[in-house]
Amino acid sequence: MVGVLIRMRWRVLRHSLRGKQAVLTVLGFAAGLLAAIATLVVAGASFDDPGVAADVLAAVYLVWTAGWLFAPVLSGGGDETLRPEHFALLPLAPRQLASGLLGAAFVGVPAIVTAVAFCGLLLHASGAHVLVAVVAVPLQLVFVILLSRVMMAALGAVLNSRRGRDLGILLTATVGMSGLLVQAMVRTLGPGLVEGESPVLSAVLRWSPSGWGTVAVTSSWPVALACVAGLGVVDAALLAVWGALLVRRTTRVAATAGSVRRRQFCGALPATPVGAVVGKELRTWARDARRRVTILSTVLFGVVISVGPMLSGDGEPSSFGGVTLVAFGCLMAGNLYGMDGSALWHTLVAPGAERVDVRGRQVAWLLVIGPVTLLLALVLPAVSEPEVYPWVLGLAPAMLGGGAGLVVLLSVFAGYPMPDQRASPFASGGSPGLLRLLLQLGILLLLGVVALPVVAVVVAGEIAGLPAVSWFGVPVGVAVGVLTFWWWGAVAARRLAARGPELLGQVSKRL
Repeated sequence: MVGVLIRMRWRVLRHSLRGKQAVLTVLGFAAGLLAAIATLVVAGASFDDPGVAADVLAAVYLVWTAGWLFAPVLSGGGDETLRPEHFALLPLAPRQLASGLLGAAFVGVPAIVTAVAFCGLLLHASGAHVLVAVVAVPLQLVFVILLSRVMMAALGAVLNSRRGRDLGILLTATVGMSGLLVQAMVRTLGPGLVEGESPVLSAVLRWSPSGWGTVAVTSSWPVALACVAGLGVVDAALLAVWGALLVRRTTRVAATAGSVRRRQFCGALPATPVGAVVGKELRTWARDARRRVTILSTVLFGVVISVGPMLSGDGEPSSFGGVTLVAFGCLMAGNLYGMDGSALWHTLVAPGAERVDVRGRQVAWLLVIGPVTLLLALVLPAVSEPEVYPWVLGLAPAMLGGGAGLVVLLSVFAGYPMPDQRASPFASGGSPGLLRLLLQLGILLLLGVVALPVVAVVVAGEIAGLPAVSWFGVPVGVAVGVLTFWWWGAVAARRLAARGPELLGQVSKRL
């Protein structure tokens, strides 16, 4: 079974390496290979104290492990090329299915560059310990891949359950805060690690599973054998846990299948077609697991960016956290029609419904993101830098209006299919990681263009020493927001009316 799934994964990868996708894959491989080569340089570097060299290498491998853990969550990724649901009707034991999918996971750029990085154990080992490194490298690679799969499967299972939503929020909050925690640890503990002045940190790095490979190639034979055996036991346990999670995923009933109590999100919504679309979208944002992840990631990112400098000891909270939240909200919600999939046909068969649908989605996105953004824009400058109020209060409405236009614009022009509701809510579907990154960079550039009028007015006021001119940036921001909201929404509506069937065919593709 393992060989069959590996060949399937290789066949899919080979047929996808064409045109633009081939270029993006090569660029991603080059970036990963550079990181792997840097790891090899660290593994082969000489330090005055061999213990410090082992600690630094263990810290680097901890970063690689954290990347496998958190990168799929933060990027909305997760490899869903071979989905467990495709094999649900086959007479396979959970361990067989998990082993097959694990073997398939080795076919791909992330696993290849990580394997190159873990070959640093061969460079770091000396003498007969090279034999230990030969065994430790594949065990360490299997560990990070299985750990990533188990975490993604566990988070997906929790967030797909209505009863587990609160626990899912806590788990995802931990993921969202991980970057901040790592940054703080590097700043505070990094110098002590290099100087060999932190025995506690050294012990944590060495005796965490991510450091067992390093310990195995630098310690006595009993310790080395114990570390290798420990990696094998942990890998077997993770494989068993993943198998159990795969069974749950392929046999559970979708959380949305049962009866759902009707809830009124906003009784003040007008009894108009646009009001109906707004109500439908608000319910979808609250009920759909994939969109809940989007909201949660956006809010957490805004909070982390806002309070991050204070928690890391760099000073006061960032006054521009609300503006940053809008930008991240655009990046996360730029595939609304892809999230809906084939349900788009309901809009296309209703004459003249395209404009109403686009406007309703814009308003709903504003109602989801706007309150948190405005709250941060009003509160954060008051506790940090009151003098930046003209900046923040001018940029917030401009970015909100521009963001509401960009969300539907990107959804119409660059929609892509998503896995169905049985898949993990973190799975990004058919959007390649690097292509998605390029689209996100385009969104940021357009948001920068939206901010230019406000920046120009506020800067002119500060240069002239006229606070009243700086405050004039607030109505300019409101005007720019209204203009971009209406303009980009109209472009999206015309595109949907003209090319709706093509978009339906694109987002309805089976993955």
